[in-house]
Amino acid sequence: VSNGPYIMSTTANGNDSKKFKGDIRGPGVPSRVIHIRKLPNDITETEVISLGLPFGDVTNLLMLKAKNQAFLEMNSEEAAQNMVGYYSTVMPIIRHHPVYVQFSNHKELKTDNSPNQERAQAALRALSTSHVDTTVAAPSSVLRVVVENLVYPVSLDALCQIFSKFGTVLRIIVFTKNSQFQALLQYPDGASAQAAKLSLDGQNIYNGCCTLRISFSKLTSLNVKYNNEKSRDFTRPDLPSGDSQPTMEHPAMATAFSKTPPRTHARTHARTHALSFPYPGLTCPALPGGLASLSLPGATRLGFPPLPAGVCVLLISNLNPEVGVYGDVMRVKILFNKKENALVQMSDSTQAQLAMSHLSGQQLHGKSLRITLSKHTSVQLPREGHEDQGLTKDYSNSPLHRFKKPGSKNYSNIFPPSATLHLSNIPPSVVEDDLKMLFSSSGATVKAFKFFQKDHKMALIQMGSVEEAIESLIEFHNHDLGENHHLRVSFSKSSI
Repeated sequence: VSNGPYIMSTTANGNDSKKFKGDIRGPGVPSRVIHIRKLPNDITETEVISLGLPFGDVTNLLMLKAKNQAFLEMNSEEAAQNMVGYYSTVMPIIRHHPVYVQFSNHKELKTDNSPNQERAQAALRALSTSHVDTTVAAPSSVLRVVVENLVYPVSLDALCQIFSKFGTVLRIIVFTKNSQFQALLQYPDGASAQAAKLSLDGQNIYNGCCTLRISFSKLTSLNVKYNNEKSRDFTRPDLPSGDSQPTMEHPAMATAFSKTPPRTHARTHARTHALSFPYPGLTCPALPGGLASLSLPGATRLGFPPLPAGVCVLLISNLNPEVGVYGDVMRVKILFNKKENALVQMSDSTQAQLAMSHLSGQQLHGKSLRITLSKHTSVQLPREGHEDQGLTKDYSNSPLHRFKKPGSKNYSNIFPPSATLHLSNIPPSVVEDDLKMLFSSSGATVKAFKFFQKDHKMALIQMGSVEEAIESLIEFHNHDLGENHHLRVSFSKSSI
């Protein structure tokens, strides 16, 4: 396989796939061409293209269905870098299958005229905004967006940032209706609306929550009267801010909508892109996480804006979980009047952010954890002579801290909860059956086990569910295996 253009042919497209070896794994040098692996057998061209659309136009596609692989060519190297950067943090799932995204060694893809390429090219023309004929009638240029499972607040600016990847957002209104957070969003044309709906419908803005449900609105245009946090017209920077508009339940909200005909062609296609509009208060700030352009460091790619440096106390509802897997727990205080709630102080704001991002919404002992930031800046120890029935514990000198050493390799092994656990510090005398029996002793199911080939001090163990894996981590981390070896347990990014 050369680094030059790869010529697509019937051979490469799967009829004689043994002649094509896929991509040679390179050092991750950026390229416009993305190599996608481990695709499900029934994958469609549309689903593969939709992986790239949030980051820019997709200019070419090669499907290798017999090898469960595909090559996707983006319109720019920057778009490809954003795509690989995002999916290195949030693994894409298609039809319940995790798929793997990396840079290809190919610098571009060239298409031949073989019949096998016709379906891929047709899908590209249908989905890519640069190939859509904007004169063709679409159901509407206005989308109705419902955000389900609203664990974290979603702002008008956040939605604007996400949807502006598919075209110029002209107008947007957010409101609450039937206790659901919703938005109406207008593009200049139906093609942009169609591309946004195809790519974003069903996606999560943040990890595991804030799911977008998108449909075409019956409205043909939005009539916005105020520019504020509830509504915005990017073509009218002169509009007053007014008071925040009422929710849709209030009759007065109806005045924000109008079934007037769309504005003139020149007006709707005016260059009023939300990210470059010069009017203060009418720009969309960059949104870390979700579907933004994620060339961001560490925890900010997990779907949250960075927390202020002093914010490191979390309020955890429904249980007092072990969150040391995402940072060093300094102090824990179980609330006296609400024993199912606890304050947990991490050593810094980044660790608090990691714990909140990965653990909020997870099931533990049959309950769903709720984690929010606390108003407290630290957990106070009881004053001398004042006992609090052992509800407050100080762990600052605990020997179990995973991240005490600066630059610890543990920082690079932080992953969201998964059914597969990584075990380390296993003594030579402990065999597979010993560990299976240990992890089964709590009533959990052990589905699979595998020692690392080169190092039997480490192993992977797959539990029956993510919830069982969380409970097993709490139960068996630091378990004494003898010979002065205490078992270390963490979540794995791999599966067996």
